[in-house]
Amino acid sequence: MSTPLIRVSSACDEMTQAGGPIAVAQLAAQQHCSTRQLQRDFAEILGITPRQFGQALRTDHTRTALRSADSVLDAAFSSGYGSVRGFYEEAARRLGMTPSDYAAGAPEQVLLWSVTATSVGDVIAVATPRGLASVRIGEAAHLEGEMRLEFPNAQLERDDAAMSDVMSALGALAAGVDAPELPVDVHGTAFQARVWSALREIPSGETRTYSQVADAIGSATSVRAVARACATNRVALAIPCHRVVRTDGSLAGYRWGLAVKASLLASESA
Repeated sequence: MSTPLIRVSSACDEMTQAGGPIAVAQLAAQQHCSTRQLQRDFAEILGITPRQFGQALRTDHTRTALRSADSVLDAAFSSGYGSVRGFYEEAARRLGMTPSDYAAGAPEQVLLWSVTATSVGDVIAVATPRGLASVRIGEAAHLEGEMRLEFPNAQLERDDAAMSDVMSALGALAAGVDAPELPVDVHGTAFQARVWSALREIPSGETRTYSQVADAIGSATSVRAVARACATNRVALAIPCHRVVRTDGSLAGYRWGLAVKASLLASESA
């Protein structure tokens, strides 16, 4: 008899091969269970619905298709959308801009950015009118190159004056000092959004285990999914994924390096 984990894993594999969502009834039939059972399995293990998982896959496929297709129409069909209108409505909502803009490297998007030196390395931040879209830690020259690769045709404007308050706040966070909560403009699945929101509730100077974060969002069995959501956080410091540790208190992986994570936690504890 299949277990919930096997059913979810198999259903995810099916959608991965399809490149997008598959009707829950069809997935359930393939797993020899009811639609209600499969939906419950997804909620308990991943904290999202089968459709949300499929939509996340389609979003990733859409990004790739938009960069390689000759036209938005080609991308619509290759991404599996039933109509061009549906493609625009869904993809625009998930990508944060119209598909044509994204395919062209966001030529109409004005993104402000700035960089500052901190105790844990250079911090580069990119902001939209709605909030921080990216915060990276490392070497400024390398980080700037990554930023420009994502939006090669965007109006990327370095504006240290306009970003001064933001960069001061990020510098304070890097030094372990409390700072005003910064608005963010990041997009992910419903589950990722719940995790990122929970991370922002962890007070400076404290840590939580992955299990505790899973409990906090009402999905106790989704520990691995919580870890993945932490790993996909694109806004360092503002969403403090560095405050999540293993059950024994040891440091798990951190995108910007364990030395940076240790330094951040030490500064906050002090």
